[in-house]
Amino acid sequence: MRMKHEERIVDRSELIKIAETERTNGKRIVFANGCFDVLHVGHVRYLESAKTLGDLLIVGINSDAQTRRLKGEGRPLIPQDQRAEIISSIEAVDLVTIFDEPTVTELLLAVKPDIHAKGTDYTEDSVPERDVVRSFGGRVAIVGDPKDHSSSEMIERLGRKE
Repeated sequence: MRMKHEERIVDRSELIKIAETERTNGKRIVFANGCFDVLHVGHVRYLESAKTLGDLLIVGINSDAQTRRLKGEGRPLIPQDQRAEIISSIEAVDLVTIFDEPTVTELLLAVKPDIHAKGTDYTEDSVPERDVVRSFGGRVAIVGDPKDHSSSEMIERLGRKE
């Protein structure tokens, strides 16, 4: 039986325990991350594509503070707990956690996924965490559709008077 979506949101210590158990049971762990401030079809396609690479899809969501640092003042529009709940309701997603560090490196080192999935705005060689992932035997995979969707652009369009 599948967990309710709100039960899929876990803290780091619980996430590490679950990942270790699943790895012991032979499951392939895939990790994806992002701000997911205003959900759009590109996010869904990214996460669904990531799920096809393994058995357990874990999604790390940037905290409010880190989203603001990355995206600027006025962001996020949606608080981290709500973003986590929205992402956890996507069928392809198994677990969600929120991280507050400036990069996802510490979370990757804690979980040690088999695959770190990134969107098509990257190449395998341009993913900032590629060396970290390779250091524990993982690999980077580029997934999703072409990067022609953007929360920032959607927000900008909403602010314009047409």
